[in-house]
Amino acid sequence: MSVENVIIIGSGPAGYTAAIYAARANLNPLVIEGYQSGGLLMLTSEVENFPGFPKGIQGPELMSHFRAQAERFGTRFIQKNVTDVDFSKSLKRVMIENEVHEAKTVIVSTGAATKWIGLESEQRFLGKGVSSCATCDGAFFRDAKLVVVGGGDSAMEEANFLTRFASHVTVIHRRDTLKASKIMQDRAKSNPKISFIWDTEVLEVLGDDAVKGCRVRNLKTGQVSEVPCEGFFVAIGHEPNTAFLKGKIDLDTKGYVVLNDRPTTKTSIPGVFAAGDVQDTVYRQAITAAASGCQAAIDVERYLESLH
Repeated sequence: MSVENVIIIGSGPAGYTAAIYAARANLNPLVIEGYQSGGLLMLTSEVENFPGFPKGIQGPELMSHFRAQAERFGTRFIQKNVTDVDFSKSLKRVMIENEVHEAKTVIVSTGAATKWIGLESEQRFLGKGVSSCATCDGAFFRDAKLVVVGGGDSAMEEANFLTRFASHVTVIHRRDTLKASKIMQDRAKSNPKISFIWDTEVLEVLGDDAVKGCRVRNLKTGQVSEVPCEGFFVAIGHEPNTAFLKGKIDLDTKGYVVLNDRPTTKTSIPGVFAAGDVQDTVYRQAITAAASGCQAAIDVERYLESLH
């Protein structure tokens, strides 16, 4: 079994960018894409904030460009999920079902998944008015009535950001108090464009070809009503795709990979690096993920040079 210079686990903007840089450095990278390759941009219809595409581009098309560019320089791909890893020795072992691959270095770029409410209608309207990213999609909703679901810092941040475009933003929260920090609460509550519906859960997203509103239920009274809106933003958090890494590498309390030596992408294990949303609790943008993929590939190159 040949030993790889670098195995890249994950295939969003971070993984593919790491592959482009590693391939151009003649490291002959192997990317384990996963069955759902391409990352969160595969769920995004129009991307208008990625530099170089002044007219915008569809998310899946942008990811196909990333992949083709990595492939052009000799990157190899496996479209399966990693089932286990062993980082305990100098040669890292990556398990894919019954196969074992060994590498001198590994870049983890498995991303983070949006936490959804869990409604069938929510998934049906993805890209048709349902979103989980205000900075990605807010500009599509000029002068629109919008709903934000959630009560934490990210929900308040999304609601405040969306008021730059929307005529009004209604925050729907399951409790009667917010989890957000005091400063974020104050900012949202003092914004004249934001109102709150408390103690309420969303039952269904409504619409035909696009979102027209949502059906909600008050958890204290049981009363069911409808809230009209043209955009529906879910902001109840993200979950990093790190279940296979528990006990193998340092993770924070929410499961994100901890970087040990910022601004590098080094993790707690020498020779293992992390890029993109799997380690990013702050920005979570395609462009920042791609940038950290570049950093990880350069860190790998330097690490391999240090072994000689």
